[in-house]
Amino acid sequence: MKSIADYLTLLGHQVTERLVLLGAVFDFLFSIFFMSGTCLRRPWLVVREIYFVGVFSLLIITVAGLFVGLVLGLQMYDTLERFGSGDGVGMVVALALVRELGPVLSALLFSSRAGSAITAEIGLMKATEQLTALEMMAIQPLARVIAPRFWAGVISLPLLNVIFCAVGIFGGYLVTVKLLGVDAGTFWSQMQNAVDFRQDILNGIIKSAIFALAVSLIAVFEGYSSVPTAEGVSRATTRTVVLSALVVLALDFVLTAFMFRGF
Repeated sequence: MKSIADYLTLLGHQVTERLVLLGAVFDFLFSIFFMSGTCLRRPWLVVREIYFVGVFSLLIITVAGLFVGLVLGLQMYDTLERFGSGDGVGMVVALALVRELGPVLSALLFSSRAGSAITAEIGLMKATEQLTALEMMAIQPLARVIAPRFWAGVISLPLLNVIFCAVGIFGGYLVTVKLLGVDAGTFWSQMQNAVDFRQDILNGIIKSAIFALAVSLIAVFEGYSSVPTAEGVSRATTRTVVLSALVVLALDFVLTAFMFRGF
């Protein structure tokens, strides 16, 4: 009986800790919104961070999008050809990219490349007491350091998602039209007839924007709340990648259920 009580006590303690952490995350998010006035008055702060997290992520996004499109074209053509529908490969490639693979994979790649970099940078600034120095000079770290990086991630990821989808569709075109001999006109016409801007493209961009909000928030929160040691920064960086991946996949299920299934 005592072991059951201890187990329930431990379970309640764990749940309470998670709820407190969740509350701290939302409080941190509201603080970022409140301190974002500096970004509006000094937009170059955000532009500089967009270059850091967006432009530097462009190579991995482009290469990954190209190879995802190539593989998707090969797999879908082989599957559809068994049912005599090989000419519809363009439609399937486009829908798979703009609805699911584009937003999810670009968010996962972004969290691995840019999210971890943001966490490590903020964590090192905390470990070397740069954030404390800003506070001593009456400069809010949330306004000067955290908010620009947060909004840079929110802005950059949807743009990277569009590039990922465009390059992926081009990769599907290369492998199916140039390599497998599918008619180019059929490839593009079926894609244009099947892909709806509001239902498919816009919903995919909305999903990417929500992923960007979640990944950016996790990255800056983990960096700002990390233990100011080398080990603490490394743990925070690892948590950023792992939590971002789990949150993106969970949000993808929820958003897909509401957007494309009508729940």
